[in-house]
Amino acid sequence: MIIRKFTPNDLKRVFEIESMSFSQSYGINMFQQLYEMGVGFLVAEEDGYVIGYVIFWIKYENQGHIISIAVDKNYRRNHAGTELLIRAISILSLLKIDTIYLEVNENNQGAVEFYKTFNFKIDRTVPGYYENGDGAIIMYLPLERGKVSIK
Repeated sequence: MIIRKFTPNDLKRVFEIESMSFSQSYGINMFQQLYEMGVGFLVAEEDGYVIGYVIFWIKYENQGHIISIAVDKNYRRNHAGTELLIRAISILSLLKIDTIYLEVNENNQGAVEFYKTFNFKIDRTVPGYYENGDGAIIMYLPLERGKVSIK
């Protein structure tokens, strides 16, 4: 498996992964816009086939944000999500980010536990965050500037 930068040729496949992973997904045009904005956008590839992605950015001067991360359901449990998240955290840390935030659907306890293995902490819950009325759990990871401390 390799982790590499997203290219426009990956757009359709990333959208497929997003759609299979989330009941309410970003539209394909949103992925194109994010790419054009210059956000961090990486894909995991196995044997030339995109199996996952992560999108992240610097939200404020010292605050990073994981916008979306997903792995094809047929390739989960092979550490693609772990490798993508480690790479995103590493890049944000090198950019002198103090804290990384993300949102998780309150009904996705598997994702909450996954992020906890990286030392993400629960900040708060936001009721009705998603269009379908589900709440979001806001999680954060404090970083030491320039250092990555992952369990």
